[in-house]
Amino acid sequence: MSTLTATRTEHRLAFPTVLTLVAVALGTSGAPAALYGLYAQKWHFAPLTTTIVFSVYAGAALVAVLVTGAISDRYGRKPVLLAAIALILAGLVVFMTANGVASLLVARTLHGFGVGATVVAATAALLDLRPDDGAVTGRRTGVAFNVGIATAVVATGALADHGPHPLVTPFAIISAAVVVLLVVVLVLPETHATDRATTLNVARPRVPASIRHEFRFSALGVMASWSVLGVFLSLYPAMASRAIHAEHVLFGSVVVGLSAGAAAVSQVVAGRWEARRAAIVGDFGTAAMVLLAIPAVHSGHGVAIAIDSAVLGLFFGLAFGSSLRHLTDHVPSEHRGEVMSAFYVLAYAAMAVPTILAGWAATQWSPEDVFGPFMALVALVCLAAGVLGLRTRVDHAD
Repeated sequence: MSTLTATRTEHRLAFPTVLTLVAVALGTSGAPAALYGLYAQKWHFAPLTTTIVFSVYAGAALVAVLVTGAISDRYGRKPVLLAAIALILAGLVVFMTANGVASLLVARTLHGFGVGATVVAATAALLDLRPDDGAVTGRRTGVAFNVGIATAVVATGALADHGPHPLVTPFAIISAAVVVLLVVVLVLPETHATDRATTLNVARPRVPASIRHEFRFSALGVMASWSVLGVFLSLYPAMASRAIHAEHVLFGSVVVGLSAGAAAVSQVVAGRWEARRAAIVGDFGTAAMVLLAIPAVHSGHGVAIAIDSAVLGLFFGLAFGSSLRHLTDHVPSEHRGEVMSAFYVLAYAAMAVPTILAGWAATQWSPEDVFGPFMALVALVCLAAGVLGLRTRVDHAD
């Protein structure tokens, strides 16, 4: 095989490899959701501890998101991806050998840095590989996010119920997949070989006055939807299982998997719709399904919980994906870094802070007592995002 042919083959492999890496990284971030109930039983910790363990991941991912883009612009995508994969592997090893809450905190911190860096550097690498196909690449990346989470959460739940060593085997299998990707990434070419930044400039969160209305709408939409995501990946699996009096963890995993899978479907479909309209539909739909989740959980009927979660996922995908697409349609190119930094600061804060508050409240009352008021507040934020979108739409029409 000639050198030119080998290079072309490597570039053809690069896109699906990086997309698969995104799915596996996000799957790694979601896999512990199925196991938090088992950890709580084993080490006798409260819901607040679960939400703190989850939230350290969000904090570490936020730091990675803010700094990794500039680092990959300066030094290349491949070194950042290799470092991120190493962090993910290290976190998986800590999970497999965990002997207490401190181990979980370390593992989630490592995964926050690793997954956050992967998302940023991999997204940039995909755009490097197909610079004229940004919209399609963005949709595929969003689908990979949700497919990775859905697959990992459901598989982890199944292994926890029916496989050996439920707190080790799922992470061992994920580790094997990550090692394979590490080897493949090692042999792939650097995607950002030209026009690298000469200095390391980390974008500071800032929103120019010209797009503040558009930013408020998009940011409120992502804050509402990611508040739901935080609860779904921390407290909800165990709560759903308790609601139907299940002695296994698979049902809670399937509920989260249905939601993530449906979000992937809606992001594919929504790509054909005008972004603001799709986001508004997603905001109102998420509000409705969040409210319907309250009687679904209290009913104790597994089918009702599963249906609500699946439909909620459809609207969640619309709310998040279309809010992001709406914002990127309006951000001036010279302000893209600082605006997206502000966007993700709010997104990760919305994922972490309300989840911690819900966990604290669940130590004062039962998780089931906290669930209704918390979901009602989230629904109000979703409604506010939808109303703001309608008002902004009218203002633009005038």
